[in-house]
Amino acid sequence: MDDAKIFAQTGGKAFDAEKPSVVLLHGAGMDQTVWQQQSRYLAHHGWNVFAVDLPGHGLSTGHPPESVPAGADWLISFLDAARLKKAALVGHSLGALISLETAGRYSDRVSQLALLGVTPKMPVHQDLLDAATANEPLAGQLIVGWGFGKQAHRGGNIAPGMWMMGGGGRLIEHARPGVLGADLNAANAYQGGQEAAGAVQCDTLLLLGAADRMTPVKGARALQEAIANCRTEVLPSAGHMMMTESPRETLKVLAAFLESNA
Repeated sequence: MDDAKIFAQTGGKAFDAEKPSVVLLHGAGMDQTVWQQQSRYLAHHGWNVFAVDLPGHGLSTGHPPESVPAGADWLISFLDAARLKKAALVGHSLGALISLETAGRYSDRVSQLALLGVTPKMPVHQDLLDAATANEPLAGQLIVGWGFGKQAHRGGNIAPGMWMMGGGGRLIEHARPGVLGADLNAANAYQGGQEAAGAVQCDTLLLLGAADRMTPVKGARALQEAIANCRTEVLPSAGHMMMTESPRETLKVLAAFLESNA
């Protein structure tokens, strides 16, 4: 796509034109590996899965989208390249904003919409913006500190011996120089969330973490009110990184939503 190679993992299943498709979009400075607990299940339970590395992230080349609207335009180009006339979109954080913008502007291409860790505006603290723009390690430390809930700070990974916060920190450290800064600046500048929400036509899920300090539950109420067919689920112990903090609970809610509206 545009001289860049884009990577998407499929959960271990080949594409089947008879099945519905779901595209999973990660958040700022991350990649498709954040969806490992969810993508494989969906792929083995009736879905074509495309857990995407956005341009410049993970195994994808190219440059990160410079804005959320640019990310939405890129996502439609990805659907075209993958020959998907329509797909369900699941996005987390910055990926949620891109998914929301896409569903608002390209409603005929989106069958279902699930937004995780989302608010219509995502202002980023200036200290974090400055650190990310300067490619300083402090940026990853701040994201991990704010992004994980109190339970994750104490441990509690479902895989014995694995450290959630350490893994999150290493993932951000592996981002290419400039990528995290570009992502956070795109999220910080986005002002179109409420307008996009009013234009969404498909069934929508807001999946939120009760302990989320980056996109608090109360901040999503405006989306709930603006989206016509919307329901909200709150995970009681999860912070912003719910896919790794509460992977089973996240998968249970997400799979039930997708299956009930497929």
